[in-house]
Amino acid sequence: MHILVVEDNPSVSTMLELFFSKEGITGDFAYDGNEGFDKYQQNSYDLLILDWMLPGMDGIALCRKIREQGDQVPIIMLTAKDTDSDQVIGFEMGADDYVTKPFSPLTLMARIKAVTRRSRKEERNEDEIQTAHFTINKTTREVQKDGAPVTNLTPKEYDLLLFLLQHPKQVFSREQLLERVWGYQFYGDERTVDVHIKRIRKKITGGEKYFHTVWGVGYKFEEQAD
Repeated sequence: MHILVVEDNPSVSTMLELFFSKEGITGDFAYDGNEGFDKYQQNSYDLLILDWMLPGMDGIALCRKIREQGDQVPIIMLTAKDTDSDQVIGFEMGADDYVTKPFSPLTLMARIKAVTRRSRKEERNEDEIQTAHFTINKTTREVQKDGAPVTNLTPKEYDLLLFLLQHPKQVFSREQLLERVWGYQFYGDERTVDVHIKRIRKKITGGEKYFHTVWGVGYKFEEQAD
């Protein structure tokens, strides 16, 4: 695995470099956003680890710039910011996961494995989304919950369900969901999202366990341990 780390704290970079060598990972390191973008353009990476606060170009701007080029390389953000609203910003810019400082190398390694495993799975079967409890076939628009078909979803409920399952644990505001699911030309009330979430929870057995309200922000899909 070849990973680019953009981190301006030398102690963190040194820690990761030592840990990567033990795990057989090739790590490239940059210490500001501009240097990180240059390395990204010059090499091919399996994963990027970006610090949020960077000199030159911060991690969020760097993440957005990479995604604007259409590159879906997995990106993990490192940051001391740990509020739901901060996570919304990071995920909206295209980050795949979010690790809060301080962290242990083992925790980061677990996230690296999870993100790359999910990325490879999506590459192998782009027509099917699978989680612990849900399976969605995007070609046939069939939905299963624990192996049982879910047959009573409206087209827009399906679209919202699919979007949330494609972005597990990511918190989205109502406005963001309207833009991403209904489209930028939709001029309806934000309460439309609330209604659709309520219907999805009602139509799917135990729906309230998977589709969570993040008070003051919006909604997220997360399969918590039973």
